[in-house]
Amino acid sequence: MKKEMPKDFLWGNSVSSMQTEGGYNEGGKGKSVYDTFPATENSSDWKVAIDDYHNYPEDLDLMANQGMNCYRFQVSWSRVNPEGDGKFNEEGIKFYDNLINELLARHIQPMICLYHFDMPLHLAEQYNGFSDRHVVNAFIKYGEKMIDCFGDRVKYWITFNEQNLYSTSEAFRIAGYLKGDRTDDELYQISHHVMLAHAGVANYLHKQTDDLIGGMLAYSEVYPASSLPKDVQYARQIDEFLNRNLLDVFTNGHYSNEVLTFVKNHGINMDFTEADQAVFNQLSSDFIAFSYYQSVTISSTIVSDGTLPNYYLDAGGKENPFLKVSEWGWSIDPLGFRDILTKTYNSYGIPMFPIENGIGVRETYDGHEIQDDYRIEYHRAHIQAMKDAMFEDGVPVIGYLGWGLIDIPSSSGNMEKRYGMVYVNRGNHDLRDMKRIPKKSYGWFKKVIASNGNDLK
Repeated sequence: MKKEMPKDFLWGNSVSSMQTEGGYNEGGKGKSVYDTFPATENSSDWKVAIDDYHNYPEDLDLMANQGMNCYRFQVSWSRVNPEGDGKFNEEGIKFYDNLINELLARHIQPMICLYHFDMPLHLAEQYNGFSDRHVVNAFIKYGEKMIDCFGDRVKYWITFNEQNLYSTSEAFRIAGYLKGDRTDDELYQISHHVMLAHAGVANYLHKQTDDLIGGMLAYSEVYPASSLPKDVQYARQIDEFLNRNLLDVFTNGHYSNEVLTFVKNHGINMDFTEADQAVFNQLSSDFIAFSYYQSVTISSTIVSDGTLPNYYLDAGGKENPFLKVSEWGWSIDPLGFRDILTKTYNSYGIPMFPIENGIGVRETYDGHEIQDDYRIEYHRAHIQAMKDAMFEDGVPVIGYLGWGLIDIPSSSGNMEKRYGMVYVNRGNHDLRDMKRIPKKSYGWFKKVIASNGNDLK
């Protein structure tokens, strides 16, 4: 019997606001922390990106022509509320209102992400970002306002992009934390405050609408570097502390017993109150969203004794000799993708939604179509792994969103690390004409979507 993908399966792509919009000082937008980051030798600044603020209809047409029926974008907090905790900016809200209507006119389902690391500068400077509960309350008010504005037309929502990164050394960079000692207490407080902010918004959405919301992780499969028992233990602990600890809250309303025991034994103050637990008790998730790019490998022998499990990979990450890597050192591991889909569903029983997947490569345009067969192969292998999880392992999957259909600056601001199926003619320091030029993979993915994933050739 032929195994068919669900008829309402979502095919599309994801982006962040600062990597697409530009218009950094237009339409009443306030400053975010990204507006203070200068260009470097290998990165651009964030003032223009690919100028979707002025040109998004062209990019939506490219999506529609490819057959996409889902687009996950981010609302810029500082565009709709310049200070983050002050008056809302109607011109900024109108921009997203128009974007949503244009998407729906093209039969593309909008999916909103509320936060993708770009803290309003005022909140970072005044409160040190999510280290302060004031920012938690400000975020919940912002999220509630967006639900009130767009909940009638937007069915799918996530609060925080890659929320488990707030449990890693990345937390201080992405939470608007500008000053301090980066203590263990502060790490756990930031992570907890972000979860509390997620819960506040998710609970409001479920009370007010029939929309769907889920937590999102940056999920990498973690392998032990060897069969050394401590390597195996460290790999399991990384998954418990960074992933399952949050999944337990998203789905069951409580933190991991192992993590809470660790916090108690080590005297860590994570600012967790009984009132916070009452908020978690109301929490539920309609799906589990995640990004997947690569797997990682951990060697316990090069991790210093006493290191937090949250930081194991900073010291103990090793290259996996059995996998190919991209030029950026990221392993290519579609089987890890399948395993995450399957083991997570087995544990939590909630539909899965991979909303970022892709490979970054340096590319140049010489007047001829870019032959990005490596990108086709990457997506083909990962879509097949997803189908194996669905048909062989029984995992319900809502959709498959690649990262950035259209070239955008990478998370570090490097325009030369390209993920897109459409080339954008700009470099890090030369904006050129920013013309959109489909690559070979664009036509391939159009065929995949037209066949609803049946034709991956």
